[in-house]
Amino acid sequence: MKLFDVIIIGGGVTGAAMARELSRYKLKIALLEKEVELAFGISKSNSGIIHPGTQNPSLSLKGRLCAQGNQLMRGLAQELGVDFKEVGELIVIFQEEEKARLRSIAQEAEALGVPGLQMVDRPWLRQHEPNLSPDIVAALYAPTAGIISPYRLVYDLAENAMKNGVEIYTAHKVTGIIRPADYFEIQSTGGIFRSRYLINAAGLWGDEIANLVGIQDIVIKPRKGEEYLLDKKLENLTNHLVFPLPTPTSKGIIVIKTSDGNPMIGPTAQDGEDKEDLATTDQGLNQVLASAQKLVPAINRDDIIAYFAGLRAVAGDDFIIRHENQCPGLINVVGIQSPGLTCAPAIALMVIEILRQHGLSLQKKRRFYKNRKPFTHLFALPLGKANKVIQKNAAYGDIVCRCEMISAQEIREAIKRGATTLDGIKFRTRAQAGRCHGGFCTTRIMKIMAEELNLPCSEITKRGPGSEIIKASRENEANDIT
Repeated sequence: MKLFDVIIIGGGVTGAAMARELSRYKLKIALLEKEVELAFGISKSNSGIIHPGTQNPSLSLKGRLCAQGNQLMRGLAQELGVDFKEVGELIVIFQEEEKARLRSIAQEAEALGVPGLQMVDRPWLRQHEPNLSPDIVAALYAPTAGIISPYRLVYDLAENAMKNGVEIYTAHKVTGIIRPADYFEIQSTGGIFRSRYLINAAGLWGDEIANLVGIQDIVIKPRKGEEYLLDKKLENLTNHLVFPLPTPTSKGIIVIKTSDGNPMIGPTAQDGEDKEDLATTDQGLNQVLASAQKLVPAINRDDIIAYFAGLRAVAGDDFIIRHENQCPGLINVVGIQSPGLTCAPAIALMVIEILRQHGLSLQKKRRFYKNRKPFTHLFALPLGKANKVIQKNAAYGDIVCRCEMISAQEIREAIKRGATTLDGIKFRTRAQAGRCHGGFCTTRIMKIMAEELNLPCSEITKRGPGSEIIKASRENEANDIT
């Protein structure tokens, strides 16, 4: 049985970032993910915000890693061809006496080295954000906040890690871990693996993985956040990310620019017990809509095209990133809630240093493939460039998803990159993510998937076994959709 140097459990953005960073070194590395595709856990419902470091205490691990991660993301985005956009954020207030809170937030951020902070007044806001409520009197402006596609970041990190030798195994749920000698034996639904070092980045299930090796002091509680996606026609509703003053448990309900153009509003912050509760509620909708309209009155219920909820993995007030001395070689990287997306590249560096301190020999490879050719997205191209792409390859002119202008060629490329489900296609390309929710394009996408994957359409799923789209009789299951 092959012995790995490092195995990572969890294929979200934290796991993928660690896999990519570790792939710089002469190591045998594997990543195990329980879902059929990467980014199907916490990362799939991330807001896509790259925070500047303004809303966490300066002495916290979150705060330090957020400020560092924000700066690292720029180089990472350039290397991987990720669609990072620096748009800046505004933390707004409605009362003059709240300026003291803004100054306190600014002081904490300045202690972390967050650059360019500026207190802006009503005339500045009127010029730069004309759709904001006239009741807003001032804001703290942080220009280094940005937006990114959280799903595509995961896939880009993972693809680059694989290019550099990392082995990735999806549909491999970890069911048991023993330490018979100076290595871990990891039992999974897809087989048994051995590794000298083990990194637990299992998101909501990180406490259960820790329990498998006797670590009992980690308890993860899910905190639900309901978010609502707006029509793409409102792409320029705001020019910045717009935050209210934060609360003790949340950064508040936000008006969010996204890298794909559709604004979002949300999230709520509701603590619970059920790690699989992704239901949206009337109460959540009303709360989010009222709070968003307080910031931007022009937002209307009819602008909402999609409802969804995500769960944050809460393990206390801060991240837990530590080597477990009672189980040498195990590193827990858990409780990674907001701003975890921003922190991911900094977390990767921190974990590598922990591994070094606990005996892992880290020799850099002579050749590390750090750059990755960007994936073509027609929706992100100016019309002139899109026309040139189509002239070179007519398959880009075969538009499958009309809402998001996604071509058959993009869908085929997504499948070649690893998409095996409709959600995998959606997260990589945005096909099915428009106002019609795939009403016009789903059957065409399924036909392309059936051709590329050599599967009957009855085996095409939304997000893995149990989510099949159609049911066919045995004699007709190989037939195509008519």
